[in-house]
Amino acid sequence: MSKSGVVLQNKIKETKQLELINDNKIYLILKRTMDVIGSILGIIFLSWLFILIGILIKLEDPRGPILFKQTRVGKNGKEFTMYKFRSMVSNAEDLLDSLLPYNEVEGAMFKIKDDPRVTKVGKFIRKTSLDELPQLFNVLKGDMSLVGPRPPLPREIKEYTNYDKQRLLVTPGCTGLWQVSGRNDLGFNEMVELDLKYIKERSLLLDIKIILKTIIIMIFPKGSY
Repeated sequence: MSKSGVVLQNKIKETKQLELINDNKIYLILKRTMDVIGSILGIIFLSWLFILIGILIKLEDPRGPILFKQTRVGKNGKEFTMYKFRSMVSNAEDLLDSLLPYNEVEGAMFKIKDDPRVTKVGKFIRKTSLDELPQLFNVLKGDMSLVGPRPPLPREIKEYTNYDKQRLLVTPGCTGLWQVSGRNDLGFNEMVELDLKYIKERSLLLDIKIILKTIIIMIFPKGSY
């Protein structure tokens, strides 16, 4: 691990004094069991959808890969590779710097509603959150959980305060309180508060409620772009 990574982990550990965390061992065991079973079942039963989305992505933009791989920051500052279906043109990262001035989300995140880099297929799978399905493999590997805070980018972490870094005290998730409470309609500070609320109050029942709400949002999407 790089020196900066070690420093980040040490700073994250210091923030544990700021907030209480629900670290009940029985809950954590049940949560991981649900993650493994849920991700395996999801991959098996949605395999046809994986194939269909992959074909549509290739038909629209044959030059780029089907999956988009990106370095994200997980629990205690550990970096990992997160998988998503590619929803943008193949040179999207090269165009990012020119679009940063048009960011529509406050704080250490980047989002614009009518991002010109998003493809037609990408717009649909983003609206329905289907672009997130490959993260089931991240859940199976243990880098992510089904429910937890959104895993940030390394460049976003550079703008975090110690208070914000508390989001990194637990395993990040595919969905969470932020995603089911308004998502991109909410600002960065609101996202942090929702994540910290989840970290303090998380339970198996709360996880199940969030997963069910996520399914409803995927069917009737709102606040996603």
